[in-house]
Amino acid sequence: MLELRPCLSVVIVARNEARRLPALLADLARGQALLREVLVVDGGSDDGTAPLASLAGARVLLGPPGRGRQLAAGVAASAGDWLLLLHADGRLPLDWAAAVAAAIAAGEDTAWAFDLAIDGTDPALRLVEWAVAARSRWRRLPYGDQGLLLSRRLYARAGGIRPLPLMEDLEFVLRLRQLAPIRSLGRPLRVDGRRWHRLGVWQTVLANARLRRRWRRGVPAADLASDYYPKS
Repeated sequence: MLELRPCLSVVIVARNEARRLPALLADLARGQALLREVLVVDGGSDDGTAPLASLAGARVLLGPPGRGRQLAAGVAASAGDWLLLLHADGRLPLDWAAAVAAAIAAGEDTAWAFDLAIDGTDPALRLVEWAVAARSRWRRLPYGDQGLLLSRRLYARAGGIRPLPLMEDLEFVLRLRQLAPIRSLGRPLRVDGRRWHRLGVWQTVLANARLRRRWRRGVPAADLASDYYPKS
C-alpha cells in the first residue's frame, strides 16, 4: 500500500450543479489522506451550488462563468504540489485515491487522465467510450471531462490553462503533450450523460466534431461557447 500524504489540490469547475456536485464531493472524501484541499470554482450558479459545496467542506471561489477562467482561478488559489482538475458532474471510482497516489509516486514528468464513462445504457455510448480511450491512448488527447492529474511544476511549464470559455482543455493538452506523456489512470470517471441524451449520441458526436473544426479554423472560443451551452 502506497503511503499517502496531503499533497493534492482538487479544482472543480461548477455552474448550477447542486444536484450532482455533492456526489463528487462525497467521492473525494474517500481520499482524505491524499487531499490538501478541494476548491470549487463557481461560475455564477443560481441553484445553491456554492453553499452546498461550502457545507461539504470545500473552499468556494466565486467568479464569472467560463471553464478556462474558472480552472485558472482555482489553480492560482490552490497550494498543493499536485493538481486534479475536474468538472462538477463527474463521479470518481471507489479506488480513485490509490490510482492517483500510484501516479504521483511515478514522478512529476507525467500527466494522467481517467477513462471516460458516460451515464446511460445506449450501446452507442460504449462505442463513444471506446473511441475516446483510443484517442487518449494513441494521440494523448484526453478532454476535460476525463479529469486531468499533473504536478504543479508541469502545469507551470506548460504555461497553464488559458481563460477560454470553451476548448480550454484541448488547447492546454495540445501544449502539455509536447512536454510530457499523458497516460491513463486505468480507472473510469463517470460523467453525466444529459447532453448525449438531449441531442442524441451521434448528433452529439457530430456537434463536438464541428466545434473542434471551427476552433481549429480560428473561430473565437466565446462564439463556440455561445453555441455549445443551452440558451436556457
